[in-house]
Amino acid sequence: MIGDGGPERDLAMLVVPRSGRLVATGDRYEPYRLLDPGGVVVGAVAEYFRDVLAAGKAGLTLRSYGLALLRWFRFCWSDAGVAWDRATRVDARDFCRWLQVAGKHPRPHWRTALAEPVAVAGGGEAYAPSVRAFGDGAAVVL
Repeated sequence: MIGDGGPERDLAMLVVPRSGRLVATGDRYEPYRLLDPGGVVVGAVAEYFRDVLAAGKAGLTLRSYGLALLRWFRFCWSDAGVAWDRATRVDARDFCRWLQVAGKHPRPHWRTALAEPVAVAGGGEAYAPSVRAFGDGAAVVL
């Protein structure tokens, strides 16, 4: 990209593993947790979730926000090599472009014996425009 000072990412070939996860807790005061690839709670997201709940938002709203944030964190944890708390406007732009280019990764049937699958680069069914628009906000929430 002209003027951004860094190398251009090949977003079509970027590998974003299905790392980390959003888990339901069953606790009404902390209905969801975002876990990093090592299974550790992402502290900044936990704090954000507490703020969202304090504002009176429903648990399902929190789930929706959590899934958008999970997409963002997976992008950061990927070969993109972005520390989420050091992400720039260019990184947020590339995330939004990646949502357009890569599409959803196929998920194995729940009965298959495969463990957590490794994502492949690009080629999946496109994310809906509403998901991409929601992702735009997730990249700048934290």
